[in-house]
Amino acid sequence: PKNFICSFEGCDASFNKAWKLDAHLCKHTGEKPFVCDYKGCGKGFTRNYHLTRHQLIHGGEKPFQCPNDGCNAAFSTKSNLKRHTENKHGNQDAPYVCDFEACGKAFKKHQQLKIHQCEHTNLLPFECDYEGCNKRFPVPSKLRRHKKIHKGYACEKEDCSFVGKTWTEYQKHLKDRHTEKFICELCNKTFKRKDFLKQHQKTHDQHREVFRCPHEGCGRTYTTTFNLQSHILSFHEERREYVCRQPGCGKAFAMKWTLNTHSISQDAFCLMYHLPKKRPPRPKRSLASRLSGYVPPK
Repeated sequence: PKNFICSFEGCDASFNKAWKLDAHLCKHTGEKPFVCDYKGCGKGFTRNYHLTRHQLIHGGEKPFQCPNDGCNAAFSTKSNLKRHTENKHGNQDAPYVCDFEACGKAFKKHQQLKIHQCEHTNLLPFECDYEGCNKRFPVPSKLRRHKKIHKGYACEKEDCSFVGKTWTEYQKHLKDRHTEKFICELCNKTFKRKDFLKQHQKTHDQHREVFRCPHEGCGRTYTTTFNLQSHILSFHEERREYVCRQPGCGKAFAMKWTLNTHSISQDAFCLMYHLPKKRPPRPKRSLASRLSGYVPPK
């Protein structure tokens, strides 16, 4: 199950490992936490594996040996070895060879060969056969996309006659008219994603394990001990030891993980709008609280 969900607005990515989510969040924030400490280098990477592979360059290690007889070439990465094998020893899996003089490049597919030959002929191989058009394109995918201009983008949904002039117009129509909504059969709550509905339906399970707040008169329940601990520290003991140090914020949290999530969201918001780092507008309630069906008193 993919329990680690990206918290950035408009991103539906989810992962089954925490480190995968951390690496994904770097795409939003631009952060590269794994930095090469070699003198004069300082390159940054989003994953520790990428840093380890990079450091082979500084160490002089070349563990990837060329398997061809009589060739003693060695490389620090597997991708460099593959490039060497294809360029120096030929690719046996590529039967389509360019017959232009002094070229000799080989390709696995005939279509790839046709695309390559455009460099020699300066003539794009794929032509639009629509009457009066005759435009040419380097790859079939661009030709297919171009043909939609003549035919339009017809909606494939049943009993819908909409035809969009552009792909953007067609996508907007699907979002406005045909967005699927997932409805809970027990309480009629609606959700945009199926996994959100599944997570919400656990709140109706009478046999599910819940963790009740031990403080008298509270009555709040949680599905994880982490959320229960965060609730007790924040609302009953008022211990918010982790403070956001961004200028003008000062928001305090009971759990370090919550502070990290807050900091990442804040940095991404400022990068997006080129603003000084401030707290982005976001709902006060957590995702777990919203999906639980709990309605806070006014």
